[in-house]
Amino acid sequence: MDKREPTPKDSGLSSDSEDPAKATQDAFRSRLRKFEYPIPLAMASQRRSSRLAIAGGSPLRVEPTSTLDGSSSGKRRRTTKSGTLSSSTDIQAKEEEVDAERLSEIATTRPKKKRSTTKERSAQDPHSPVNNLVDSIRPGLVLVMIGLNPGLMTAATGHAYAHPSNRFWHILHASGVTPKKHIPSETRDLMDLYQIGNTNICARPTRSGDGLTKQEMEEGAVILDRKIADFRPQAVVIVGKSIWEAIWMTKKGQKRFKDPDFHWGWQDEEMQLGRIVDGEDVVWPGAKTFVATSTSGLAATMRPAEKLEVWKPLGEWMMARRQKAESHVS
Repeated sequence: MDKREPTPKDSGLSSDSEDPAKATQDAFRSRLRKFEYPIPLAMASQRRSSRLAIAGGSPLRVEPTSTLDGSSSGKRRRTTKSGTLSSSTDIQAKEEEVDAERLSEIATTRPKKKRSTTKERSAQDPHSPVNNLVDSIRPGLVLVMIGLNPGLMTAATGHAYAHPSNRFWHILHASGVTPKKHIPSETRDLMDLYQIGNTNICARPTRSGDGLTKQEMEEGAVILDRKIADFRPQAVVIVGKSIWEAIWMTKKGQKRFKDPDFHWGWQDEEMQLGRIVDGEDVVWPGAKTFVATSTSGLAATMRPAEKLEVWKPLGEWMMARRQKAESHVS
């Protein structure tokens, strides 16, 4: 029996195909298309680049430009709903405009995180936390330090100016008020060593001075003046301008601090703390009053070197007192 040649129908190849290899490849591609994922027309028309999208969400389309004879040239141009962008400069300008609009939308819609102020945080503190700090004061002292009020760490430890960020003990030594640098736990030792005491205008502890009310400051100024009149130290130092403002307003009977002649350092005799006057007679002129800067780390309006310069005259006065006392002993 003669063997017949296989027909195109038997081999699965098209009769129009002259190349068997190409016919096989076409048949494979035809079967492969059954597994392709259909892409919606709306998705196929959009570009992936977000920088080419205009504010309204319409994509930029790329169209071929036509020559004079009607044929399509190799150059392409982009169009939007608002018109054709004929050059790369126009395209770049449009993209920058879109970016600016999007950034503006983000800035207006994204809520800004509000930082709480020290005063707001102080309002959340306990109104009357435990205060373990007691006054270091007695008759016959040379100098009494007058602070604002105990901070939370000072109230907890019972040591004056106990927070690590407070430069009180450093300035005390650097200015010459004390011959050596002490630590907060030695607060009460200063009375025996140098006849230096410590008290505050307000006794209620807070996170910062912002937690005190104006009424507390006014009442504290009256109590403080009476306390100094009772113990009669030779001098007092006001550790912070806000303390002096409360004292000044109380003495002057003013509701606001308006002193055009304010200055750091020693104050006039009539403004000395604890001054006792009986009619026209001055019973006691009061303690020499020195107004110094705050040493708190929260008071950053002056640099440390500037604060030290304010304190130095007080240190010089204290050194002179110590030298005089030593000469009497010898």
